[in-house]
Amino acid sequence: MSGISRSQVSRLCEEIDGKSLPPAKAGVKAFLERPIEGDWPYLWIDATYLKVRRGGRILGSSPRTSVAAIIAVGVNTDGRREVLGMEIGTSEAEPIWTEFLRKLTRRGLRGAKLVISDAHEGIKMAVTKVLYATWQRCRVHFMRNVLAHAGKSGQRVAGAFIATAFAQESAEAAGSQWRAVADQICPKVPKLAAIMDDDTETDVLAYMIFPKEHRAKLHSNNPIERVNGEIKRRTEVVGIFPNEDAITRLVGAILLEQNDEWTVQRSRYMTLKSVAPLSDDPLVSLPAVAAR
Repeated sequence: MSGISRSQVSRLCEEIDGKSLPPAKAGVKAFLERPIEGDWPYLWIDATYLKVRRGGRILGSSPRTSVAAIIAVGVNTDGRREVLGMEIGTSEAEPIWTEFLRKLTRRGLRGAKLVISDAHEGIKMAVTKVLYATWQRCRVHFMRNVLAHAGKSGQRVAGAFIATAFAQESAEAAGSQWRAVADQICPKVPKLAAIMDDDTETDVLAYMIFPKEHRAKLHSNNPIERVNGEIKRRTEVVGIFPNEDAITRLVGAILLEQNDEWTVQRSRYMTLKSVAPLSDDPLVSLPAVAAR
């Protein structure tokens, strides 16, 4: 664009932020801070790193740093999917994840049963501390890690063996098959022994205790990675952001756009009949999930 003044840029930014709009047309800030209503049994969380300058100095006089755009996507007991929040953090340390989840709960987030993310101890600790929910380690990333340790010659065999655990009908059968596979392949590929220990089994197979019709969407972080892919595509044009407010403005607008797209979709992300029983309503009995 050419011939646009600083005041016009400022006005456009204020409109995007929602500072100069009436409540009915509130912008990014209102969207990211809106109340969260109802129960949200499933939550996907992830972070995308973006470059930003500190101190507002001109190019070359300020060091380049990266910040994490932390995002949460959830499914409620109506089977609807929404972007629940976004925060800019200096890293993915446990205190930052903890504060992010606490902000979500202060806005009304409740009823979380399963949180899906990449393998990160900070996330796992924050989920346990704040949401008291089960944590699911992304199965796709786990398999990449496994195959990297198996070597080129053993990747195909190891992948096929471990996949038999995922094909089981119940959590008990999946656990038994996991241990049987570990007993067979770990002696041949010693590097896999530590990866396929008891803790890893629990984390990777956590989704198996939930309804069968949901499992294809619960075992990995793919739902939120598609959102992150769009963020990466749109932010690559910028390169280095001048400040964190600029990141919030652009990424928040992308998330608002994605959320609006999900809202107008006629079909639910999960069927109402299958997801409604996950509600924390005391009239609903869900012993298998509550026990976990």
